[in-house]
Amino acid sequence: MKNIDKDFLLQLDAKIVEFLVKDRQFIFEKMGKHLEVDEKQNRRDLVTEVDRGNQAHIIEALSQLLPDAKILAEESENDLTDAKGLMWVIDPIDGTMNFVKQREDFAVMIALYEDGKPLLGYIYDVMRDVLLHGGPGIGVVYKNQDVINPPANLALEESLIGLSGPMLVNNAYHFQDVEKRTLGARVIGSAGIEFIRVLLGKQIGYVSSLKPWDFAAGNALAAVFGLKVGYVDGEAINVLKSGVVLVATKKAYSAIMSIVK
Repeated sequence: MKNIDKDFLLQLDAKIVEFLVKDRQFIFEKMGKHLEVDEKQNRRDLVTEVDRGNQAHIIEALSQLLPDAKILAEESENDLTDAKGLMWVIDPIDGTMNFVKQREDFAVMIALYEDGKPLLGYIYDVMRDVLLHGGPGIGVVYKNQDVINPPANLALEESLIGLSGPMLVNNAYHFQDVEKRTLGARVIGSAGIEFIRVLLGKQIGYVSSLKPWDFAAGNALAAVFGLKVGYVDGEAINVLKSGVVLVATKKAYSAIMSIVK
């Protein structure tokens, strides 16, 4: 669908926002019941029937909007070998441990890419009812219904940073040296919530080991603001590739990359 244009994307954005408001109520209904929790790779890597149920709920809605688009979703068998054409990237519950144990600091994330490039991104902080949405396809980022401005291009020493807890403890990629240069580290346990904080200027950046569904929406929104997103090995973002991903202001990105290398 090469003729996808801004007007179409604006209409699509409005429909997705409308869906996500309803999806929030869908999640609340599920939260009110007993949660069936399973382990995936280990006891810190959880999945619930809400993850699976909400993913099916999202896929059903998005498939009606763009029936021919590919789908890359966390709780599915993902065997995509290329990113050609239109593709949805879905994380139905980002921060499942927080969802299970704290009932807060989790997000629903959706992104739309075309030929591997971001068009639209959605990060919904469900419990706080804060939805960041927009992307390069429409040229703006909204916080709920209000257009927001890019965060200030602060240096590493001028703000807080979001870091992976295990990676910080083990000093992976010299994370402890990164933390010492900042005003302090914050560990939330949800890539979506971390991206929101960076996009709103509450943190200078965020770095962690991420899957495509963890960073796809944030990458789309960061692109509008001129924030830098990449793998710490220096490679450019690939929506089909996992890795240690850094998002930060331009000043902080350069400083962090000089440390982690």
